[in-house]
Amino acid sequence: MTEILQTHIPYDAFAEVALPGISPMKMTDWLIIDEAYAGQMALREELLARRCGDVLALDEHACAAAAELLDVILELLEEKEGFLVSGTVVTCPDGRKVTLDGQDPLGSVARLVQEDICILQRQGDQHVLTGAVLCFPASWSLSEKFGKPLTGIHVPVDSYDDNIARRVQRLFDGVRVERPMWRKNLLWYNNPDLFQPRSENERRTPVDKSSAPYLRSERQSILRLPRSEAVVFSIHTFVVARENVATE
Repeated sequence: MTEILQTHIPYDAFAEVALPGISPMKMTDWLIIDEAYAGQMALREELLARRCGDVLALDEHACAAAAELLDVILELLEEKEGFLVSGTVVTCPDGRKVTLDGQDPLGSVARLVQEDICILQRQGDQHVLTGAVLCFPASWSLSEKFGKPLTGIHVPVDSYDDNIARRVQRLFDGVRVERPMWRKNLLWYNNPDLFQPRSENERRTPVDKSSAPYLRSERQSILRLPRSEAVVFSIHTFVVARENVATE
């Protein structure tokens, strides 16, 4: 598969913070359009065409939230350089013209932005994954996590103990409209592929951090939709060659 790389990460991926490592951000800073946009979007188009069932899922009870999410994103893209929103057609920075599909709002979202998107809605005492477009999974599988609550989604993450689970649930309960938050992670990889699904029963092969050629970091954002009150968890994936990490 062709390498799709960024040349840098716009934050300190190595800064140590206590879990869950959340910081506030401006709503206008939520969506990132970077130098890998064209490559990442080409791959997203390919995955949506060939493996849609593996990368997109939407519960019927989340349809209104997905439509609302598309409206929010379109409003933000109208202010982003390189985008032209004209009725039901959006011209993107890579020259593609995306025709919006009101019957498939998550599919439209997936073709506009680099971020993977998860929609979570409160059911009982936890938030449940009711919609997602996940083109760039890092060692997890949408089919295994769809319809599960936060505790089920994080199986088998060793650090996700009861204390962290309670703190994350409070975070999802407390996130306010127009007050998004973000965190980051990082992992070293031998393979730069963006699409790396893996079953929760299949552990990732250990990687030598001192020699692995690629650093993969996710900027994960959390925000609340105003009408549906659903929580959106988005993931912007950066993959940078080691030589560029060393330069920074």
